[in-house]
Amino acid sequence: MSASTDPKQRFHRSFLDHVAVLQDQIEELKSISTVAGERQEAIDHILAGISKIQNEVADVADATPAYDRKQYSEAIKGLQEKLSDTTAVLAPKSRFQFKRTAKHVDMGAPENDPRLLSGSYSRNQHQPTAPPGMPKLGEEADDELRELPSERDYNAELSRPSASSIRKPSFSAAKTIGISSQTGLHIILPSSAAMATASGSLTDLTGCIVDMSIPTSQGHAFPGLAMRAIKKSLIVAGRVAGPVHITGISDSILVLVAHQVRIHDCKNVDIYLHCTSHPIIEDCSGLRFAPLPACYMTEADKAAENQWDQVDDFKWLKAGHSPNWTTMSEAHILSDEIWTKVVPGRPGASVDETLGKLGISPR
Repeated sequence: MSASTDPKQRFHRSFLDHVAVLQDQIEELKSISTVAGERQEAIDHILAGISKIQNEVADVADATPAYDRKQYSEAIKGLQEKLSDTTAVLAPKSRFQFKRTAKHVDMGAPENDPRLLSGSYSRNQHQPTAPPGMPKLGEEADDELRELPSERDYNAELSRPSASSIRKPSFSAAKTIGISSQTGLHIILPSSAAMATASGSLTDLTGCIVDMSIPTSQGHAFPGLAMRAIKKSLIVAGRVAGPVHITGISDSILVLVAHQVRIHDCKNVDIYLHCTSHPIIEDCSGLRFAPLPACYMTEADKAAENQWDQVDDFKWLKAGHSPNWTTMSEAHILSDEIWTKVVPGRPGASVDETLGKLGISPR
């Protein structure tokens, strides 16, 4: 049996990729804002990911050699310690702390099976007791807001009524770009937002058009980008030098240039992509991939290999092509006119009308 079809080898590869994703997510924590609980949400997402691979290791423990079990256990322990160290640096009042121990834990042993432990690796289980004078955990979000009085709230500005159908937040006073909790907006980032391309996050958007291509079109790029909980929207994400994590997106269209793309829990999404590595999907269905539209291409993109159609589905272990994704036929690829004349917005056109031209149904 070849390595590509050996279940043990496939699990080993999948495990290493999951660990790499979680390591990237931990590294990105420092660029995620604490406002509105965004950083804590990211921490919870990482905790869930660690718990998930821990359970998967336990599931295959009976068929896993002791040496491999030890390697998996040490990798998981390394993630836990890395997360603990990172959150300790970012927030001295961290809500949780992994207990360190020099003792090796065999994930295959029944007494260490996380499925048999009540509340395994839940955030509440590891909550430290607040020392005197420190606000209780339920009050921490308010405390975080009080600690950042000078930070401009671009999301609040976006939510205010406006005579213009297109919003252009400058983000010139921000170190990071984070757009969250918006509905029915057409948002175009101007070139002034190039100063804020240290990181990017798009969260909880419904029926929106977000075009982030201008700030990154002249050589700037986000080091990483996270997109989460987006429905019935168009996202033109611009350029990303590092990994892009896409989670919980449905009935939408994405356009991006990236080095790595990891897609989780997404359904019915069209992805126009330039990617220099294999895109990875997991727990997805109805994904359609197409190459990056010509209007967003640069000379550097043209010179680089585009592996947009070399998709790896980590949840499809059978022989043959995964049914969860396909390449888009020429008949279904949106025309250049759509990208250059419709997507930028037309006078009097509502967001729903523009999305309708793209084939995205109204909210």
